[in-house]
This record gives sequence, C-alpha cells and structure tokens, in this order.
Amino acid sequence: MSIKTIAVCTDFSTNAEAAFVQAFDLAGKYQAKLFLIHVLPPVINPLTTETEWVLPFEHSNALILNLEERMQQEYGSRLADQIDYELVVLNGHVSSEILTFLEEKSIDLAVMGAYGLSGMGFVLFGSIAKRVVHKARCSVMIVRGRNKEV
Repeated sequence: MSIKTIAVCTDFSTNAEAAFVQAFDLAGKYQAKLFLIHVLPPVINPLTTETEWVLPFEHSNALILNLEERMQQEYGSRLADQIDYELVVLNGHVSSEILTFLEEKSIDLAVMGAYGLSGMGFVLFGSIAKRVVHKARCSVMIVRGRNKEV
C-alpha cells in the first residue's frame, strides 16, 4: 500500500488528539502530506422561521477564521517544519464534507477518532466515523484514545 496523502479529522476532542498523533507518526514514516480537517456543521436555530434556519454567511466566515486559528495553534505549531501539511476547515454536513474531501484530494488514508465530544457530540461523531468507514473509497483508520470518553 502506497501512502502519499493522509487526512486526519478533528473535533478537538481527546480521541481526535489520539488520531492526530497517529496520523502525524504515519505521515512522518511514509513522508506523506497530512491534511488536518475540521468540519463546521450548519448551525440551526429551531426558534427561527424557515428562511432563517442557517447562520448568516458573515458569522460563518468569522467562525471559520476562529477555527483556522485554533487549528494552527493546536496542530500547525506542532507540525511546522517536520512534514508537509495543510489545515482545512470545511462548512456543511460533517460526514458528507469529509467524504467529498477524501475523494477530491485522492486521499490514501483517513484517520479518525472513534468518538468525538461527549454528550450529543459523542453520539454524532460515532455515527460520522461509522459513515466514513462504510462509504470512503480510501482506507480508514479508527483510533481510540487511551482514556475512553463516555
């Protein structure tokens, strides 16, 4: 198996950190380009009318800029001159955006945490990982953190 591109998905959880560490290690071993992906899901306010369901574009751009800065601080600063990497913030349905990105960039290996944030995020991220595993055309590695989040 030739691995030239690796994508790691993050929601900034403990399991996502474990996935990042594993992906970073693999990218170094294979001298692969590493894509770090975070997807900003649509923000929906159920108390608004149908025409106001999605967050206005301007607010979405500010959130994306904040996420890019956070990714640079948490991940980019650790990768600096060690490997070729790209930070990617996408906006939309999480698993669909990940699957589209994997396909468009011809990613060889996707790395994800088994579960993300606790509570509802825990349930949602688990289903996201499951959907990516079942639908991705590339290999997918699911990483579990040492301390199981429940």
